[in-house]
Formats: sequence, structure tokens, C-alpha cells
Amino acid sequence: MQTKINTVAVLGLGAIGHAFAVNLAKKSFNLRAWNRSEEKGSDLVQYGATVSKTPAQAVEGSQAVILMLANAEITLDVVTQTLASLDNNAIVIQMGTIGIDATQQLNKLLQEKRPDVTFIDAPVSGTKQPAEMAQIAILASGNPDAQPVVAPVFDAIGKVTHWLGDVGAGSAMKLVVNSWLIGMVQSLAESQCLASQLGFTPETLWSVLEGGPLAAPYAKNKLAMISEGTFTPQMQLKWALKDAKLAATAGEAGQTPNLQSITEIWQSAVDAGFGEKDLSVIAQYLAQQ
Repeated sequence: MQTKINTVAVLGLGAIGHAFAVNLAKKSFNLRAWNRSEEKGSDLVQYGATVSKTPAQAVEGSQAVILMLANAEITLDVVTQTLASLDNNAIVIQMGTIGIDATQQLNKLLQEKRPDVTFIDAPVSGTKQPAEMAQIAILASGNPDAQPVVAPVFDAIGKVTHWLGDVGAGSAMKLVVNSWLIGMVQSLAESQCLASQLGFTPETLWSVLEGGPLAAPYAKNKLAMISEGTFTPQMQLKWALKDAKLAATAGEAGQTPNLQSITEIWQSAVDAGFGEKDLSVIAQYLAQQ
């Protein structure tokens, strides 16, 4: 295992991966980056980053590799492409939401093909804006010896790191956190639809909630989006649906009936063309039914 991390590769430059890359560069890490659509990383050059054409090129010379990719299939494919190019004793940090089974599959792949590499399972709780402000929470699991080594990396991109146990525990907790968030957004959307039917605006709803025990800041942000009707994505509905499905299949269906129902509703909304907008757009979808 590396004892100090100077160079970090970020594979996947979506909203959160891009925020990670910028924050790492600002903290004086040597940054290497890759994204399937190369133009997403072009602005990172101003921060001194090396933007590579392939993931294998990006991981060369990197003591740590952050994976922030769309889903399990893409993550496993990209890691397979980089196996031969990973530095000796590199640390691979999986930070996307890919589920428990895929996380264990990825861990097994690295153990078999690159036993010198340390694997850390560390999905995050937070969306685009908090990621840009380095305010996300990191749900980490894996070799405890790696904790002090990766701490400077995590401190550069997040507000708090929760170490939860063996590999897989981070991904498991991410599904739990997501189930709570998904339920809150659906409930908020339904409450706003009811408020609208009864003659209240989103602003009035929030004014009643504000200052009380139900006034979650996340809800305020989503109500503002609903009021404006813009739905500029902090997290696209299609990716929230992916996370909802992972959470729904991880537990007993009989114990998560609301979650099972939400996946069906959100799938219908994605099929209707709402998938590229912020997940709070579910309020608009419901209002049109």
C-alpha cells in the first residue's frame, strides 16, 4: 500500500467527479483525469491536470485512483481496462453508487488480478453543489490501514468521512441513506401537489415548515426548484432511479413497500422524458397526472 498520496486519478467527470477533480487540484494534488466524453475534462487543464484519452493512461503514475462512474457495468469495464496499468501498491477508491454485489465483484477482481492493490469502497452522500463546496459525506469501508493514507484525499473533497467496516459496508449504508432521501423527495413532491390543490404555494409551505423540526435544508432547496420550475439537475432523475432500484432490490420487498412503489413511479417519469432533470421534477410529473 502507498504510504503517501501525491498523484490522484479521477475516472468519471460527471457533476460530482468533476467537483472532486477541481477540489483535489486546489489542494495541490497532482491530478490526472479521464472521462468517456473528453470535452468534460477540458477545463481541468487550467488547474494543471493531465486529461488522458484512456483510463489506462490516466492511472499510470497515480498512487490513488477515484472511480466516479455512472453504474456498475461501466465501473467494472473501466477497472478491467486499467488492471495492467495501475501503479504497484496503488489504492483504488470506488465512490460511485454501484450496489453491494458489484462492489464485492470489483473487490474480488482486484484481489485476483492485482493483489498488491488496496481497494476502498467509499460512496458519497451529497449532490453537485455540496460536492463543489467539498461538503459531501463519505461512507467508507475497507482496510483500516488505509484510513490515514487516504485521509488527505477525503479531506480535500468532503466534509466528513464515516468508516463503517469491511468492504461493502460503505455501499450498504449508501443504499440505506438513499432510501431515506428517495422517500423524502417523493413525499415532498406529493405534499406540494396537495398544497397546490388546496391553494398554497411552495413558498407558503416552506414558511410553515421553516424553524420547526421538519425543516430539512434539502427540502428547502427542492421546494425552490419546484417553485421556479427550472429543475437544473443537482442529481438527474434517471440516476436517482438507478439508486432507488439498487436500494429496492437490496432489502425485503415486504418491508419496503413505499420504496418499491416509488421505483415504478419514477420509472414512468423517466419513460415520459423527465430523466435528464433534477429528481425534484417528480413533483411536476405528478402534477401532470
